[in-house]
Amino acid sequence: MARRGGIFAGDDPFAIARRWLAEAGAREPSDPNAAALATVDPQGMPDVRIVLIKEITDDAFVFFTNYESRKGRELAACPRAALNFHWKSLARQIRVRGLVERESAERSDAYYRTRPLGSRIGAWASRQSRPLGSKAALLRAVARERARLGGDPPRPPFWGGFRILPLEIEFWAAGRFRLHDRFRWQRPAVDAAGWEISRLQP
Repeated sequence: MARRGGIFAGDDPFAIARRWLAEAGAREPSDPNAAALATVDPQGMPDVRIVLIKEITDDAFVFFTNYESRKGRELAACPRAALNFHWKSLARQIRVRGLVERESAERSDAYYRTRPLGSRIGAWASRQSRPLGSKAALLRAVARERARLGGDPPRPPFWGGFRILPLEIEFWAAGRFRLHDRFRWQRPAVDAAGWEISRLQP
């Protein structure tokens, strides 16, 4: 096993990721939980966008979205994804590659209830990733849904969470003269008993 210490200390990559995210939360000026999510469409064309990771559990990285959005449809067709956090203030990255599954309805409901009312209404009104004639048309849809749903809307059936279950997690920290430190956790399956940990060339 590769020798590690300092910011790389520990054998549980999810615990290390939570620790790094907490440190970023104290330093990053905006959205420390932002990460680039990469997917592929049914033709194999890659796609990437920024999402907000709302939780790092003991086995997954969790975000929420419209299941009928482009990323939602791509993940339904090919439930594999890559994720990349980059914190310039810390000069660190976390890279994740793995399998994807939907979050439970109960946990999606629970997170949805924590969102501001405007965001909950917006989830109903937006046909995410579809063409839009004008901003005014979107605002009219928001007004219609607000009048229809009132002050406590339920979670839309087409909106909820995804869980990225890693097969690979890499922790990267910048070094002098571009001699960066990189440690990779790998496992052959999400239910494998342990991880293989290796140091990578910069």
